[in-house]
Amino acid sequence: MCLVILAKTAFVLVRHGQTDANRDGRIAGRIEAQLTPAGRSAACALSDWIWPRNLVLFASPQHRAQDTARLGFPGRTPVVLEGLRERDWGAFEGRPVSELPPREQTPPAGEAWLDMLQRVAAAITAAQAQGAGGLPVLVAHSGVIRAARHLTGGTAHGPSPANSTPYLFTPSTDGWREIMPAKKDKTWIA
Repeated sequence: MCLVILAKTAFVLVRHGQTDANRDGRIAGRIEAQLTPAGRSAACALSDWIWPRNLVLFASPQHRAQDTARLGFPGRTPVVLEGLRERDWGAFEGRPVSELPPREQTPPAGEAWLDMLQRVAAAITAAQAQGAGGLPVLVAHSGVIRAARHLTGGTAHGPSPANSTPYLFTPSTDGWREIMPAKKDKTWIA
């Protein structure tokens, strides 16, 4: 399978707010997990960040991402991109996170990692094209951020991305950089 090559255009990925599945340590790829009160509060706090005026907002079709986008960016309607869905963990959906199989393994009745990479690459590329002239901000899921890390030369392994936290991906002379900007820092949006 040939992966889509990302355009050398900066983009931001934000993981949705904490859900009941996150809180309870359950796998919720395609399950419609709901934001907890803490998740809703953290999503609302995204509106306190210093964001560029010309951002273009995108979200996964899943409720937790769309709710986070609406709470964090009031007055903006996110463009829904199907490719930003979380991975389908098949037979592992709803089970404890401790039972999660290795990322490269295709779960029974689930989505292959390479298929997810292709899907996420196409969604990021579409957001970069639609957001031309602005900063694409994509509200999605842990697996989508892991896929973006892989696609930009990083690793999909390691700790799960934090809920309600922006991750800025910027092209550099030697590939890509991923940073977690500070809440009131204006330099990252210049």
